[in-house]
Parts: sequence; structure tokens; C-alpha cells
Amino acid sequence: QVQLVESGGGLVQAGGSLRLSCLVSGSIFSNSVMGWFRQAPGKQRELVAAITRGGSTSYADSAKGRFTISRDNVKNTVYLQMNSLKPEDSAIYSCAIGREVPRSYDYWGQGTQVTVSS
Repeated sequence: QVQLVESGGGLVQAGGSLRLSCLVSGSIFSNSVMGWFRQAPGKQRELVAAITRGGSTSYADSAKGRFTISRDNVKNTVYLQMNSLKPEDSAIYSCAIGREVPRSYDYWGQGTQVTVSS
């Protein structure tokens, strides 16, 4: 059974940084694409960043230049380093794992709250 557990969320002032982690149990991690999503109240869930098994990354426009996604295939963990945080980054952040082609996310974590105060 595949399980994803996020950690690292919290309350931070605008301009601050947070590092989210997502630990994946199961043997599929190294062969899968990983993504970080976020959903704020009243808004649709959006893909913030993704990283393929080969290490190729992609970012939402809102995250480019501020967020960095990385993965450790030995530790079965994906990270999201978030710098220069803004109040509009406040949301529940969830990690997901899935297939690269066609791109789909099959398993999800419970999410971790990120709140950025102004």
C-alpha cells in the first residue's frame, strides 16, 4: 500500500521560508513522478511543482523563482523549498505520486497547512 505523509507546514511571515517534505512508503517512488499541489479556501487545487523520476522539474508561474522541488530516491522523499513567501501562498499543500506518461497522480497525502502572515 502506498502512503504519503507531508510535514513542514506552519505559520511564517511574508518574505520567510518553509521547507515541506513528503515521505512515500512503498516501492514505486523511484519510478514515479511527484507533485506538490495546493488548495486555498474557495479556490481550485493547483499544481505548484512537479519532478519526474529523471529529475526534470516544472513549476506554476506563481512558484517560479521562489520554490524549488527536489527528490531523494534513497529516502523516498520529495521536498518543496519555498522562499520569499507571500500571503497568497497560504493554502493546504499536498504531495502526490503517479505516472509520467500519460501524466496522472494516483496517490495523495493528507496535506499540510501553510499560512503566510502579512
